[in-house]
Amino acid sequence: MVAPTNEELAAAVEGTTFATMFLDAVRDSASRIALRTVGGEPATQYTYAAYADRVARITAGLQALGVRRGDRVVLMFRNIPEFHFVDTAVTFCGATPVSIYNSSAPEQIAYLMGHCEASLAIVEDDGFLARVREAQPNLPSVRAVGTLRGSGDFGVDELLAHAPVDLEAAAANVMPSDLATVIYTSGTTGPPKGVMITQRNLTYTTEMMRRAALEVVPDLTGFRTVSYLPMAHIAERLTTHYGGIAARYDVACLPEMGRLSAALREVRPQLLLGVPRVWEKIHAGLLAALSEDPAKLAQFEAGMAAAGPIAVAKALGQASEQDLATLAFLDEVGFAPVRRLLGLDELRLAVTSAAPIAPELVVWFRALGVPLTELYGMSETSGPMTWEAARPKPGAVGRAIPGCEVRLDDDGEIICRGGNIFAGYLNDPMKTAEIIDAEGWLHSGDIGTVDDEGYIHIVDRKKELVITAGGKNISPANLEAKLKLVPLVGQACAIGDGKPFMSALLVLDPDQARAFAAHEGLADSSLAAVAAHPKVADIVASGVEEAMADFNNAERVKRWVILGVDWLADSDELTPTSKLKRRNIAEKYRAEIASMYA
Repeated sequence: MVAPTNEELAAAVEGTTFATMFLDAVRDSASRIALRTVGGEPATQYTYAAYADRVARITAGLQALGVRRGDRVVLMFRNIPEFHFVDTAVTFCGATPVSIYNSSAPEQIAYLMGHCEASLAIVEDDGFLARVREAQPNLPSVRAVGTLRGSGDFGVDELLAHAPVDLEAAAANVMPSDLATVIYTSGTTGPPKGVMITQRNLTYTTEMMRRAALEVVPDLTGFRTVSYLPMAHIAERLTTHYGGIAARYDVACLPEMGRLSAALREVRPQLLLGVPRVWEKIHAGLLAALSEDPAKLAQFEAGMAAAGPIAVAKALGQASEQDLATLAFLDEVGFAPVRRLLGLDELRLAVTSAAPIAPELVVWFRALGVPLTELYGMSETSGPMTWEAARPKPGAVGRAIPGCEVRLDDDGEIICRGGNIFAGYLNDPMKTAEIIDAEGWLHSGDIGTVDDEGYIHIVDRKKELVITAGGKNISPANLEAKLKLVPLVGQACAIGDGKPFMSALLVLDPDQARAFAAHEGLADSSLAAVAAHPKVADIVASGVEEAMADFNNAERVKRWVILGVDWLADSDELTPTSKLKRRNIAEKYRAEIASMYA
């Protein structure tokens, strides 16, 4: 398949918006399931026709409240069908929906709503409402705050009581140049920046993704997926909200990420997006379960070791007939039952994104029969920049996605341009000029290499480089990805800025820690007790030594502290998508870090 040029892709989506995409989906898939609930009782499902009816009524209700073209409406919802109804209705008003993280504190809400000049907020429940109310005195532009059903100024149920608008007529009010949404950066390196994504950006990007997937799946219609990551993040918004409409997915909405394992078994998705921590947890949980029978675990690991290289060669079209027969045998007797147990047996597209992942983990999943691929991008590229769905190479983040030019700048920085490049940072032209040059190239801030087949390899995460006291530039992310493969380790934070050598804070994986405690017959199975166990220290020491083998002496982690705590998503230590909050960690664990350099 010949990849389209940027110009050809732009022509293909000329004049389209999310509103027109939505109407196309409703016309040709009216009776198909669009959204469903999962993990709760009773389960509810909505066809595309039912979705459209709710959007038409909520649009009328919002218009009655005075929502007009150019307004911005802030949303705080978990992953529930009502989010999709409300967000889409805001678009049909010609306004811009802006999702913010549900964990946002009142002062953060005040900053974000003030920065985007929101005129309205709609939140899921009274808990979210209380925080918005606390912020509201500092938000004179906010006319009202609604809830799904609660004590807000209005309820979504009230909006649904309106007679439906004509969505065809309303769609004419939405222009390709309009802002589709504003994605706020995590703010871990300064105040959050508002990434402006236009309607043209999102239709271009969803078409990019569709074409990139064609070699693997010619038709995505009706594909089951699970929505569970925050809608304030471009990855989830693009995949299950915009992408769900563009490709006619069947989206199962899961409001509690902690129930993902059960949801996977219930939904049996054909498409699944996960940040690296999700894949790491699945890997750790399976190994912990198998560890109850050491002989069975040893047999499984031997099979995986044999299958890994064959699975990689198969993806690249380099496996022999004998190799393929061996892989089929191993899959039938060992791996297929495990996939069914995990709910991953029907996956056709599995994607990891948003942070680095260890290549060994990608190989592990592909050996298991899960077609895991790595996608590289950022909010400023409307999500994707590189992705190789059909012929992935572990250790590479894919090739330039169709419709996005990607190359290396003179200093090795990865730069790109195309219709997916954002419209700039809201109210911040200076920051915009720092990331997009005069020729339209977006500068990623990451250093990479390109091999002779066009695969991009990330060398350094330029934005997170640490410089040791000896002047050595080191990427902590690369070290951390390896350290998280150490037995019993679930999270890792590499330390070294201004220090004489690299060190690390290591956090135990709860599932593996419980399995260790059971195997050792420990009376106290708490993380703190397991972290203090001398055998754990020996296991981790051996694992760290092996993990550091591929790094030179200056890069290697020399000392570490094992923490008897759990780092959860959306906490002091991690963002909602499980990226490290390095400054918070450095402050919170100052004593532990100091002990490694005493």
